[in-house]
Amino acid sequence: MTGRDATAFLRKPDPGRPGILLFGADPMRVATARTGIVGHLIGPEGVAEMRLTRIPASDLRKDPALVNDAIKAQGFFPGPRVALVEDATDGLSGLLNAVLEDWRQGDAQLVVAAGALTAKSPLRKVFEGHRNAVAIGLYDDPPNAEDVQTLLDAAGIEVPNRDVMDAIMALAHAVTPGDFRQTVEKLGLYKRGDPEPLTVAELALLSPQAADVDVVDILDVVAGGHAERIGPVLRDLYAQGVLPVTLCIGTMRHFRQLHVVASDPGGAGQGIGRLRPPVFGPRRDKVMRQASQWGRDRLERALVALTDTDLTMRSASHAPQQALMERTLIRLAMMARG
Repeated sequence: MTGRDATAFLRKPDPGRPGILLFGADPMRVATARTGIVGHLIGPEGVAEMRLTRIPASDLRKDPALVNDAIKAQGFFPGPRVALVEDATDGLSGLLNAVLEDWRQGDAQLVVAAGALTAKSPLRKVFEGHRNAVAIGLYDDPPNAEDVQTLLDAAGIEVPNRDVMDAIMALAHAVTPGDFRQTVEKLGLYKRGDPEPLTVAELALLSPQAADVDVVDILDVVAGGHAERIGPVLRDLYAQGVLPVTLCIGTMRHFRQLHVVASDPGGAGQGIGRLRPPVFGPRRDKVMRQASQWGRDRLERALVALTDTDLTMRSASHAPQQALMERTLIRLAMMARG
């Protein structure tokens, strides 16, 4: 099952299906889909009423009868039941195939969660080849507008205007699905009871990208030409465990972004839209301002200096890397002054 059919099924799974396989490379996305499907099937009281049986794949390999016992067992409470097999692999395909073939109306539904599976996976073939089972692959595509709106509705978040929605969609494409879901949940808690509409600044403050504020600090110091502030900020970064080579890579990434923005024939306003992943909120204005101040030529000279430093640090040179990086950052800050 793919596309809209898969999306609709994940939102409202069919209780008449004997088996449901969820697989994908992102454990967070699989876990989210698994939790949603199980919740829909057994309802909010299902766990408390012991209508869910969790079976780790490692336990199932030791005792293959666990899954069949869970599917055939009758519960103390009325209502639908689910047998959930977690972290399944192709090695369980034969066992799960036998379980599906023996499934009868009134048995518990079988939900299987797995990691990445190839197109020729025996486990996939078991579910795809069954007359009434379902296999859904969860891939690393960013959520679409409908998926984002569903998350916002669940968190009770109202989007006041197009600018805020554009920022939310940009964030959805810039971070992992799990990070985005957690950010939306934090936003829902943050805005609960707040009569003021959600702003782009609030979204930026709560986004996972805000965790990089310390590294962003040194980039702002350098791009702004404040050479006298480089030493103290660097000491704090190194004390937190940031490596010079990591700082160099981050600085190069930032100056490449500025170069992309400054090089656009339509100006910084159009160039900012070419960045991938996109930037939004106060950081968007800051990048546009820095790109305009530096200009394409100076940014190209800055990238040459950073590339030379990066190559030196990765070579067999015995030069102290912290001092090497600090000297380069000071050169860039002096360059920013013109």
